[in-house]
Amino acid sequence: MKLNVQFWLKFSLINLCIVASLGVLMRYKIGFEFPFFNQKNILHSHSHFAFAGWITHTLMIVMVYYLQDNIDAFNLNKYKKVIIANLICAYGMLIFFIIQGYGMVSIFFSTASIFASYAFGYYYIKDLKKIDSDLVAINWFRGAAVFNIISSFGTFYLAYMMATKNIIQDLYLSSIYYFLHFQYNGWFFFACMGLFFGFLKLKKSDNPFYYTSFKLFAIACIPAYFLSILWLKIPIWIYIITVIAAIIQVFAWFKLVFIIAKEQKEFLKNLVPILRYILVFVSLALSIKLILQLGSTIPALSQLAFGFRPIVIAYLHLVLLAVISLFLLFYIYVNHFVTINKNIKKGLFIFSIGVFLNELVLAIQGITSFSYTIIPYVNELLFAIALLLLLGIGTTTFYSIKKVKNNADL
Repeated sequence: MKLNVQFWLKFSLINLCIVASLGVLMRYKIGFEFPFFNQKNILHSHSHFAFAGWITHTLMIVMVYYLQDNIDAFNLNKYKKVIIANLICAYGMLIFFIIQGYGMVSIFFSTASIFASYAFGYYYIKDLKKIDSDLVAINWFRGAAVFNIISSFGTFYLAYMMATKNIIQDLYLSSIYYFLHFQYNGWFFFACMGLFFGFLKLKKSDNPFYYTSFKLFAIACIPAYFLSILWLKIPIWIYIITVIAAIIQVFAWFKLVFIIAKEQKEFLKNLVPILRYILVFVSLALSIKLILQLGSTIPALSQLAFGFRPIVIAYLHLVLLAVISLFLLFYIYVNHFVTINKNIKKGLFIFSIGVFLNELVLAIQGITSFSYTIIPYVNELLFAIALLLLLGIGTTTFYSIKKVKNNADL
């Protein structure tokens, strides 16, 4: 039995629409009067569902497809159970975080989703052993699965603090940033790199730096966590290691981009223009992200950045929208899981413009907040951009689902 990728990716795109809709609702509540729903509860629902229902679900689907494509006697059933379990948990978190915030039911679904990720990681690492070890993607996928498991330790420490009612603010924030770091700089980033290398079928023997880049990012990922907590008084030796980790990531990324741009000219040239544009957009966004990380090692900048909420929100959306989400959309269409057409191209372009404008306005808002300057109508503007994002992904989803036939075996 083969995995029906098109069927499961319909959930991915619909889920991204739901994430965008919650974003619109939050922006509306900030800019205008809307007495229903608790803003903090919507935020928790938005973020948890974005991680589990959109990104993790999509990564699971396309990573399982990669295994299916590379292993002869592939056992799909165990992955189907994990995919379904993860989706149930994602919808559970979506609904119950809105209803009760951090309540018994929402915490149950949140915890269950962690155990689903453990099962996925265990099966996946085991199955990777059956694939040609010269393929570079294997290492990135293995790293992704390990970092996904590591990220959960932050969640369990949060639960421990809440259960004992011994909440220390610095440790509480450090645990949240620990989870976020190993999710988006570990699980999400390494999985996306694995998908890209896997799509190009690149091998260690093709260029020694392909494997070296993985080792550099893997080594740097753990100390790079401290980039998220530079506002704490950390020992000088940890600070030095953190700076070195940030430099390693910048070096590895730019050298890798240079090599791929040189060696994959034909691939880049033959891409559909909209997909080439998105790939360049993602590459630029990731470059900016890594440079900003390096800049944040300057203590004065670090204190400013973490002290202003718009800067933190802009950074998170830079990673999760401009890098991860746009890359996953690129990957769905470059693989022809859904055949791209004129309307889908329009939707993708509108969505990318929304991502750019969202980052631009949030960045301006963050910079002006340093001098406590208020931008007139900024909340209304961010609401309009949230609508643009929803229009873009809504158009993409509508015409993608229209293209997908429902007659394949699940």
